[in-house]
Amino acid sequence: MDAQDNIIAEQNQLTEVDTAWTGKILAIGGVLGALTGLAAAYLLVQRSKKMGERPTLELGEGIKLGVLLFGLLRNIALLGDRE
Repeated sequence: MDAQDNIIAEQNQLTEVDTAWTGKILAIGGVLGALTGLAAAYLLVQRSKKMGERPTLELGEGIKLGVLLFGLLRNIALLGDRE
């Protein structure tokens, strides 16, 4: 094996090590997302029970919520940026 082969082998090992954590992060994110969704649904049901009517989500509320969620996801994506 020459020096170039060693460099390529080391780069392949670094790539494997660098991607080993992605499964854990995806699993944790999925669990946290599910728990957050359950909490939001629980709060919606509790509010509906208190008002004595079925839960409704109007178009305007849905759009506001969607924009809010996209903003949150954008901020999460920028967490690691150090510019």
